[in-house]
Amino acid sequence: MPPAPLPEAIGFGKLPRTLQWFLLLLGSGLLATLIAKLGVPAALLLGPMLVGIVLSTNGATLAFPKLPYFAGQAFLGCFIASKITLQSVLGFFAHWPLFLSTVVLTIASATLLGYMMSRFRLLPGTTAIWGLSPGAAGVMIVMAEAFGENPSLVAFMQYLRGVTVAIAAAVIAAIWFGTASHSVPAVVWFPSIRVEAFVETLALAGVGGVIAHRLRIPGGVMLVPFAGGAVLQATGLLAIELPPWFMAVAFVMLGWHVGLGFTRELCWYAIRALPWALLAIAAMMAICGFLAWMLVLWLGVDPLTAFLATAPGGLDTMVVIATSTRADIAFVMALQTARFLIVLPLAPALARLASRHLKARAAPGDV
Repeated sequence: MPPAPLPEAIGFGKLPRTLQWFLLLLGSGLLATLIAKLGVPAALLLGPMLVGIVLSTNGATLAFPKLPYFAGQAFLGCFIASKITLQSVLGFFAHWPLFLSTVVLTIASATLLGYMMSRFRLLPGTTAIWGLSPGAAGVMIVMAEAFGENPSLVAFMQYLRGVTVAIAAAVIAAIWFGTASHSVPAVVWFPSIRVEAFVETLALAGVGGVIAHRLRIPGGVMLVPFAGGAVLQATGLLAIELPPWFMAVAFVMLGWHVGLGFTRELCWYAIRALPWALLAIAAMMAICGFLAWMLVLWLGVDPLTAFLATAPGGLDTMVVIATSTRADIAFVMALQTARFLIVLPLAPALARLASRHLKARAAPGDV
C-alpha cells in the first residue's frame, strides 16, 4: 500500500464505453505519431501502451479481449522469425564462444540487479528479476504471470527498460554514429503483397498459437510460431509475408493489452520504484555497453550494431529499432535470439532460486 493517498482520478469510467474506446484509439494514434516524430522506435507499441495506462488508471472500464492479444503475440512471433536467416544462424555458430560469453554475462548481471532490488524490497517478490530479464518483453510478462507474479508490474519494468534503451539507441545513433545524417527509407504501409505467402503466414500463426495454447507452453503463443517460422524461413519452405499495416495493428493490440492492465495502485507503486528501476536499468546498459565495445574490438562490427545486439531491451523491441536504423539486422538477431533462447529456460529457474533464497533470509528474526 502506498504511504500517501492516491491523486484523484479523472473519471473516464463515467463516459460511455464507446467514447472510451474512441479516446483510446484517438490518443494512441496521436501519441504514436508524436513518439515516431521524436525518432523513438517502437512508437506503435509504446504510444498505445501509455494511453492505455492513462485511461486505465483514471477510471476507464475497458478490458482488452484475450483473443486479439494472443493473435498479436502469434503475429509478433512470425515477424521476429522473418528476420532469422540461415546466415544469421551460421553467424552465431561462427562466433559461438564470444556470443555465449556475452549472453551469460548479460543474464548474470540482470539477475544480480533484480535480486538486489527484491532483497531490499524495492519491488514485491521476484518481480524485479522478471522485469530485468533480457528476453522478449511479451514473453517475460506471460511467463511471470504463469509463475504467480503481477504481469502489469513486470510489464512496467520490461517496457521502462525498453523505452530507456530505445531512447538511448536513438540518441546514440543520431549523435555518435551519424545515422541521423542518413535518412531511413519511409515506410510503405500498403505495399503489394504475395497473397499466397500472406495466407500461409496467417496459417502458421493460427496453428502455432492453437498448439501452444492447447499444450499450455508459457509464452508459447509467440514462441511456437517463432520457432516454426524461423525453421521454415531459414530452409526456404516458407517466405513469411507480413505487411507493415498488419504488424502496426499487432503492435497496437499488444500495447493496449499491457496498458489497460495497469491499476492506480500499481501505477503509484511503480512511480515510487521508478528511481531504483532506472538506476538498475542504467547499470545494465553500462554493462552491455562494455560488452558491445568488446564486440567492436574483437569482431570489427560497427558500434550501433554491437550496441543493439547486446542492449538489454526485449528481442521484439530490438527488432523494431534495428529495422528503423542501418544496423546489421542479421548480426543483431543472431545475438539477441541466442540470448532469448537461453534466458527462456533460465528465467523461471533463476526466479525460483531467488525466491527460495529471499524467503530463507526473511525467515526467523528478519522483520
